[in-house]
Amino acid sequence: MLRDKKHLVQRYPDNPILTGDDFPGDIVTVFNAGVVKRDDGRYTMICRCEDSGLGRYMWVADSVDGIRFTPRPQPLKLPVDDPDFMTYCHTTKSYWDPRITRIDGRYYVAHAADVTNGLTCQLGLFEIDEAFEKLTWLGLISEPDNRNGVLFPEKIGGFYHRLDRPNDNAFDIWACQSPDLIHWGRPRRVLARSEVFWADQKIGPGAVPIRTDKGWLCIMHGVRRQCTDQVYSLGVMLLDLEDPAKLIGICPGAILFPQMTYELIGQSPSVVFTNAAILEPDGEMRIYYGAADTVLCLATANVDELIAACQ
Repeated sequence: MLRDKKHLVQRYPDNPILTGDDFPGDIVTVFNAGVVKRDDGRYTMICRCEDSGLGRYMWVADSVDGIRFTPRPQPLKLPVDDPDFMTYCHTTKSYWDPRITRIDGRYYVAHAADVTNGLTCQLGLFEIDEAFEKLTWLGLISEPDNRNGVLFPEKIGGFYHRLDRPNDNAFDIWACQSPDLIHWGRPRRVLARSEVFWADQKIGPGAVPIRTDKGWLCIMHGVRRQCTDQVYSLGVMLLDLEDPAKLIGICPGAILFPQMTYELIGQSPSVVFTNAAILEPDGEMRIYYGAADTVLCLATANVDELIAACQ
């Protein structure tokens, strides 16, 4: 049956909200940022930045309105005095796509880490202080090869939970749980790629899940093959509040796909990819997303409409 056309997501008209030119020094791209809204109403972002030599940085930017962000003078300093971190993570190459989750008043940064000279990828975890100035390395928290790790913002049934995406031939979304954020087990498949008809290549978790009365609302990504290119789009699914490995529903179509010039042209053409979504008190969902792996953008949606699309 032909569905009625409905634009669930609206792009911010002055996108992009951050570019490499907004940062000091030799930063050429900024994308795939984690974002949190603080108790005082301020927004804090950890950006993925890259320089002209493809050096990677995690760079904090601050905002009072969630739209206009000001980068700090320097990127975050890495825990180079931690021998375990230095064993597995290169100081300017191996970490990327930070996702920030606040759990019990503490901030954690899950990220992907190229290890073994970039031959595989694992999930890594930092804790960061309240001022977003000091990173503490907690270690690698997955087996190879895994990425797109997203922590839930609260314990469920006494355990921490996360979503991730193993890089096997299936490219499905999985959930697992942990007593301490370090040791993870009880893996269960949440969503199979074969069930997402607009993503024939792979799918993966995106933003940190958001608690609603109807379930955990999760903005995800999916990839399809279009001629010789891979096209990254965004979708949304709803998970059970008490069992986050249980899928309640999924929107049958992508909610945001590359259309604008800044999404179609860049170092990775035809890509929209999110690490963060913020639910505002009035029901507006703010989705922060990278476009073409080059600039950082903002889109908005109504939370009730997203939930209804999943049901």
